[in-house]
Amino acid sequence: MRGIYKLGSTLGLGVTLSATSCHAPRESVDLLITNATVYTVDSTFSKAQAFAVRGGRFVAVGTTDDLAERYQAAKTVDAGGQFIYPGFYDAHCHFYRYALGLRSANLVGAASWAETVGRLSQHRQQQPGATWLTGRGWDQNDWPGQRFPTKDTLDVLFPNVPVFIMRVDGHAALANQKALDLAGITARTPISGGVIGRDAQGRLTGLLVDNAVKLVAAKIPEPSPAEADAALLQGQQNCLAVGLTSLADAGLNREDIERMAALQKADKLHLRLYTMLNPTPENKAYYLPRGPYFSDNLTISSFKVYADGALGSRGASLLAPYTDRPAERGFLLQNPGYYRSLAKELAATKFQMNTHAIGDSSNRLLLDIYGAALKGQPDRRWRIEHAQVVSQADMPKFGQYHIVPSVQPTHATSDMYWASERLGAQRLQTAYAYQELLKQYGQVALGSDFPVEDINPLYGYHAAVARQDAKNFPATGFQMTNALSRPDALRGMTTWAAHAAFEEKRKGQIKPGMLADFVVLKTDLLTAPKEQLRNAAVQQTWIGGKQVFVRK
Repeated sequence: MRGIYKLGSTLGLGVTLSATSCHAPRESVDLLITNATVYTVDSTFSKAQAFAVRGGRFVAVGTTDDLAERYQAAKTVDAGGQFIYPGFYDAHCHFYRYALGLRSANLVGAASWAETVGRLSQHRQQQPGATWLTGRGWDQNDWPGQRFPTKDTLDVLFPNVPVFIMRVDGHAALANQKALDLAGITARTPISGGVIGRDAQGRLTGLLVDNAVKLVAAKIPEPSPAEADAALLQGQQNCLAVGLTSLADAGLNREDIERMAALQKADKLHLRLYTMLNPTPENKAYYLPRGPYFSDNLTISSFKVYADGALGSRGASLLAPYTDRPAERGFLLQNPGYYRSLAKELAATKFQMNTHAIGDSSNRLLLDIYGAALKGQPDRRWRIEHAQVVSQADMPKFGQYHIVPSVQPTHATSDMYWASERLGAQRLQTAYAYQELLKQYGQVALGSDFPVEDINPLYGYHAAVARQDAKNFPATGFQMTNALSRPDALRGMTTWAAHAAFEEKRKGQIKPGMLADFVVLKTDLLTAPKEQLRNAAVQQTWIGGKQVFVRK
């Protein structure tokens, strides 16, 4: 006999029994999902009622009656009319860094410097024996006056413990004097591709931007293997709860990947990972001779490169000065020759080059370097990560050079309050231009950049289609000419994200042969009022036909 499971309103799976059928023998499968509205996200964006799974893959998609007649399932689940989508794929995030960061103070959303310090002090009380005090998520743009903080308060409150707190974008940090001393930073320390903050008298302020951040970050002790594993599994639970089944983790070293691969092999880490390598000499020496690696759970086929910093910390490299700082244009993190050399090296391999480019100057430089290195190759799927500010003259290069735009819709709705101050009205028109990028390449891969933004992919879906924040502001949407349609936004976080990783033949659609990764919601993302999209709750997450999350 086979179990029939009802996905009720509370999603407690009640088991009933069915009589053995007298019909002709049916084909055996592991799982049969029936009575659902299934958005397959296939080439025609078709809908179905049911699907069957065997060996971790979809084997049939169709109507409830047809599949129930054709298949004998070890487990049958009645979806109760709920809505099912391919597992959500975050095309650009920092999962490893996010997971380890769960041990640090959460400074996201602090409305002032005083609140930031208060959260930091509370965290210190909870971990009094920690050798470093770390935090992440502050954003001076959310504070009165919008001024960068200085280390003075941290020096008074924490004179004997090194303090290091990252800005929300990860491209700036504040360190107290103890941390600066441990890193050997003085007012005369030279820096290229970054900023060591000094006041009018030349004294250190504690502010570090881009490459300067690494000087202190490198001194923070690594977690023990047990601590790292525990953090990764906690991070996974948070991801599964919001429907994420695949992640593109941007910027890893060999030991990071091997740690996560070991957890996958032990059947503890269920998330499927597309990993982007840091372009260190060690990583290149190990991976380039071996070539890209593809499996159902792990892809290693790209290098993650940083061209510039972030707009919020004025590290993004612009063609013309910042509107609110006429003496500044931002900066590249390396000289142009470095990017040309790396592009030439990677073009001779099968690896992708995925470059963080925020400003219009860095986007122009990297697009032109890509075009010269690829020499017209049509399907290398090199990527620009963020593609945040692109001049009108450079937009067509995404199509001309076959470059994948990998963007994060919540960046637009987080930055919209102050982006015009940085860019001015003219440049803002071609910033966060997701619809225009879609027209150029034919696809956009959607991610979140978490922990820079929240891990919930439905926040990005809402931002992509409504161009609004959590409070549904602005009422008419931010630059709605660059909003995405609902089908395209769903493609961007499923099949187009998979395409950007050379995984579209295995992921991102509910159709025979694909990996059986899917999510169950009570909300129809294609028709629900836009104000319901952001807070639509994932009820269940399945990976490889196995349930890995259920909302209690």
